[in-house]
Amino acid sequence: MLGQGVALSKKNIRNFSKGNVFIEDKLDLHGFNEIEANNLLEDFINRSIENGKRLVLVITGKGKEGEGVIKNNIISWLNNKSLRSKILAVNYAAQKHGGSGAIYILLKKF
Repeated sequence: MLGQGVALSKKNIRNFSKGNVFIEDKLDLHGFNEIEANNLLEDFINRSIENGKRLVLVITGKGKEGEGVIKNNIISWLNNKSLRSKILAVNYAAQKHGGSGAIYILLKKF
């Protein structure tokens, strides 16, 4: 999941894994339905890019018994044509930032 065809340094990958990153903005999708969450995510990514943000955190939650609809769909939403070209890398967050219930998104510079 990390890198999506882009070569990130071992140091960058290690920092992602340990949570040694500077999160510039975050979006919490708890309590939203699938359609609302997808729309909020797209707006958040676009607004973050417009504001020059590079690393953002999206909190999906884990869902009941690990079967969260948002958690299970967020990667496919990020792979939609409207967002894929704006994203450099995606990775599950470190435990201190939400673990598998959250993801880091590294945005491209525009």
